[in-house]
Amino acid sequence: MKQRATLVLKGHIAIATSRFPKGTRGIDLDPFARRALWQHGLDYDHGTGHGVGSYLSVHEGPQSISRAGMVALEPGMICSNEPGYYKTGAYGIRIEALVLVTEPEAPEGGERPMMGFETLTLVPIDRRLVAKELLSKDERDWLNAYHARVRAVIGAELSGEDDVLTWLHAATQPV
Repeated sequence: MKQRATLVLKGHIAIATSRFPKGTRGIDLDPFARRALWQHGLDYDHGTGHGVGSYLSVHEGPQSISRAGMVALEPGMICSNEPGYYKTGAYGIRIEALVLVTEPEAPEGGERPMMGFETLTLVPIDRRLVAKELLSKDERDWLNAYHARVRAVIGAELSGEDDVLTWLHAATQPV
């Protein structure tokens, strides 16, 4: 279970950290989330992400990160990033966050502007389910930076909530 949860996390991080040129569609990014699972003969039977909020609802297009995602992602679009794994009759794993498509910027030393995602959802990822030896250094760095951001932003909203702050601090420790 821990191995599969970590493979799902690797896919989540792959989407969260992807950079892509204008005109990129969700279908182009969907394999990024599945790669770690595919390498172990695993997959999931839903899209990696869907549009959110054009009519104040969820599961809305036109954008999606999926095998059916034929619409180009544009700055300002919000999608979910939710790869998963499901063992029939036993358990399911999904790591879900909302992400905002960012404005194109040329990376340092790059020649073309690239868009990416800003993660909007700030909730700790359960480190008890992470096999850190399966994560690359860059993936560990992303998870640690994400948890530091969660701790800073959410912690600032929790003044006077000492028990919750203690839990948040423990839940967002580096891996």
